[in-house]
Amino acid sequence: MTAESTLDVYTSLHPLDDPVRSSLHGEHRRFAAWVGRIGRYDPEVARFFGHPPVLDDQDWADLATLLGPGGNTALRGEGHVPPAGWTLLQHVRSVQMDGTGLRVAEDPAFEVLTAADVPEMLELIARTEPGPFAARTIEMGTYLGFRVDGRLVAMAGERMHPPGWTEISAVCTDVEFRGRGLASRLIRAVGAGIRARGEKPFLHAVAHNTTAISLYETLGFTLRQRSQLTIVQAPMHVGR
Repeated sequence: MTAESTLDVYTSLHPLDDPVRSSLHGEHRRFAAWVGRIGRYDPEVARFFGHPPVLDDQDWADLATLLGPGGNTALRGEGHVPPAGWTLLQHVRSVQMDGTGLRVAEDPAFEVLTAADVPEMLELIARTEPGPFAARTIEMGTYLGFRVDGRLVAMAGERMHPPGWTEISAVCTDVEFRGRGLASRLIRAVGAGIRARGEKPFLHAVAHNTTAISLYETLGFTLRQRSQLTIVQAPMHVGR
């Protein structure tokens, strides 16, 4: 299905209210697969699903179809109660931060990463665990990296892309190179590219990562909303 065939009565009040659906209906439609009102990214790009704020029985069935037997995902918002056959795995509190006030700055010390760098990027992600990153996540936007003696030790880049906005993500630095301001510089440099397109940056963080949130606030980010992620697992026998 195309994104156009999934239009429904749900209309987000703001592109950031559901950045996944906003992205999949727009800039990232080439990565999208839709069943009814449920959309997903190509799993080699990202594991995010877009969904209405309240899921009805058909939405749950369509989500199960896209996930496949035993697949799991995170639903955004409060009050999601999975139907019979589904498993509730976890609740995670998160924050969304508005980077309209981010103080951006280009930085020639960073290089634009390409598909050839993906193996090193995946290794850095595995060592630092900033969040999900797949083999083709780099296709979602521009990623910048910092090398020491040829070794990739820090990076950050662009992920979801709602109209007028771009998410900054995968901000990570090897342990031995932390405390040098690389994360701040990378965020400002990625933000400079976003601002140059006439867009505004935003980002997400788990609510308990107060160290990261404090850093983002010092750079000019402000809290836009607090939310909950409900991690659910589809039935093992979809459609039976």
